Amino acid sequence: MIKLTGLNGKEFYLNAEYIEKIEANPDTTITLYNGKKYIVLEPVQEVVNRVMEYKRKIFLPPMVGEE
Repeated sequence: MIKLTGLNGKEFYLNAEYIEKIEANPDTTITLYNGKKYIVLEPVQEVVNRVMEYKRKIFLPPMVGEE
C-alpha cells in the first residue's frame, strides 16, 4: 500500500498492485485495473517513486544492517 493525498487534502492508502496507469491530466490521475480512477495531489514521479519503494520492500531482502 502507498500513502497518497486526495484533492480534498485527506490522506489515504492505495494498493499499488492494482495500478494500471498513472497520468498527468494535468492533475495526477491513477487508473486501477477495475477502471476506478483516483486524482491525487502528488506529482506523477512521486507516485512512481512510492510504488517503486513499495515494490523494493516487498520483493527485495533487507540489506545487512537494515531492519
